[in-house]
Amino acid sequence: MRYMLLIYQEETTNTRSEAEREQSMASHWAVIDETSKLGILQGVSPLQPTSTATTIRMKEGKKVVLDGPFAETKEQLGGYYILECKDLDEAIGWANKLPLSCSGGQGSIEIRPLGTLPERKGPTAEREYAGAHNG
Repeated sequence: MRYMLLIYQEETTNTRSEAEREQSMASHWAVIDETSKLGILQGVSPLQPTSTATTIRMKEGKKVVLDGPFAETKEQLGGYYILECKDLDEAIGWANKLPLSCSGGQGSIEIRPLGTLPERKGPTAEREYAGAHNG
């Protein structure tokens, strides 16, 4: 089962020393290296600050593009891991190896199983594109 480990943190609080930041990154690199060796790492990435975000919402029946996040929260999504784990206990074990204060104050890690897309019915976009350009 694939699990996404969503790393939440406070963006505005950054009172950690350089040594603390380096120790945090070393913890991340250790998990990245170990999960890569085991072949269970499917994806990992930090996210840019929420000030760089763009949100699309419905307003009066039309899609509207907004700068930044829509909701004000204490913790923001700062990054993620996608791991292929045998069960939730294994995913929790990996999450416990990650620091909870990546770029500032205390944070949290949400573990969520990834679902699967339903089987696609009808032509794929690739076939539609090819058919439209074959004259």
